[in-house]
Amino acid sequence: MLASACGDQPEPDINDNSSGNPATAPVDYLGAVNKGRNKAIIDAGLLQVNSAINQFKATSSQPPASLQELITEGLLAELPAVPNGMKWQYNPQTGEATVVPAQ
Repeated sequence: MLASACGDQPEPDINDNSSGNPATAPVDYLGAVNKGRNKAIIDAGLLQVNSAINQFKATSSQPPASLQELITEGLLAELPAVPNGMKWQYNPQTGEATVVPAQ
């Protein structure tokens, strides 16, 4: 009854990154730490880039043609680094920047 009063959202699985094998617990832990670190790096980079895009839009009334334009205009010194295996992707029509797996 208490769970139904709190909504229909499932409780997160605290063992999502775990194989369940105590012998692999250190590796599971390091994997979870690395996953969290990568998410934090991506989130911080997105915050910087989206802030620069919003500043550009405020002065130009349109999104930049590319992320490089943010650097050219002095809104960013460089694109923030992303984790290995990831890259920046930008849609100039929507002004939306994302980080996606590199191919």
